[in-house]
Amino acid sequence: MRQHPFKIVIIAGTRPEIIKIAPLIYELKKSAWAHPVLITSGQHVDMLRQQLKVFNLEPDFELSVMKEGQSLSSLTSSLFSTLESAIKKENPDAVLSQGDTTTVMAAACTCFYLHIPFIHLEAGLRSNDMQNPFPEEFNRKVASLATSLHLAPTPSAKKALVDEGIPEEKITITGNTVIDALYYAQNIAEQCQYPHDKKNKLLLLTAHRRENLGKPLENIFYMLKELIKERTDIEMLYPVHHNPQVKNAAHKILSNKDRIHLTTPLDYLEFVAALKNSYLVVSDSGGIQEEAPALCKPILVLREVTERNEAITAGVAKLSGTDPMEIKKDINTLLDNELIYADMAQGGSPFGDGLAAVRAVDALAVFLGAKERREMEEFHFQPLRGTA
Repeated sequence: MRQHPFKIVIIAGTRPEIIKIAPLIYELKKSAWAHPVLITSGQHVDMLRQQLKVFNLEPDFELSVMKEGQSLSSLTSSLFSTLESAIKKENPDAVLSQGDTTTVMAAACTCFYLHIPFIHLEAGLRSNDMQNPFPEEFNRKVASLATSLHLAPTPSAKKALVDEGIPEEKITITGNTVIDALYYAQNIAEQCQYPHDKKNKLLLLTAHRRENLGKPLENIFYMLKELIKERTDIEMLYPVHHNPQVKNAAHKILSNKDRIHLTTPLDYLEFVAALKNSYLVVSDSGGIQEEAPALCKPILVLREVTERNEAITAGVAKLSGTDPMEIKKDINTLLDNELIYADMAQGGSPFGDGLAAVRAVDALAVFLGAKERREMEEFHFQPLRGTA
């Protein structure tokens, strides 16, 4: 019988990854059979440290892979060499990463080369468009090829994996741990402290996708500037991403404008407070497509395709694309039509129920042989009212 805990190396590189792995680390630390070791790659240094502080986590090892002006090829090369050294040093029983960043793809490949089981949290998301989102769709497809245990958030994600030839016995539907984190955060998040006039409706914007950089994003900014000018009943809060292309364009077009509040990236508690205080969300981000519906906030997605179609199907999110006039039309519809707004703001999450981390840890224990059977049913979404 095994006398020592299983060592699980958890690798994270970005802000969203910390948010989504925090509930899982909490659950692993509760168990007697697991010894989690957190390695951060440093892909998003400042924003990552911000979230570590929110969740009271300390990395066991910090890698420094990011360099100013670094290309994706250079980042990937750096990740391969640094992750291999770190994983070899720890010699874990398994490695776990979440999502679809370059850190995740490199971790999966490195584990394949080293013959170490790789566990993929949030496995099976697919847009089926290799350029959208870029490079995430490529990253998650590559990661799936090297994964030993796929922790899929939804039945749709499981189906995508099965359709690609992944055996069902290697997949567990857990729900998404972002809902676990959201339920934790909303109970302690303070009210939004930004100068928001309560008589106005607050529009929360997040925008930074690579495929929107340059003219597409600038045109959206110009449209939003005009919209805020035209309508005196709304305000906009935009936590601006650190990417220089995003930051420079945002401040050039949107700074020093009435009822437009540009801030630095918010920590998770501040962000959840802002989300709770918002009237609607406009975003090209990924995780917020999962968070907004859980807090009954309609979200317009600034993409042509999404890997989170469950929210679209449930009617709590809409693909608005990247045409500024179409986006403006959708925003005005939600601001002016109370019935359409109420239908999208019905609430409920097709992505989780707050128990995803418990299911994930249970599946991991079975996979490693720490227990003989799963103790929890897989996550299955109960349709929102008004949906089939």
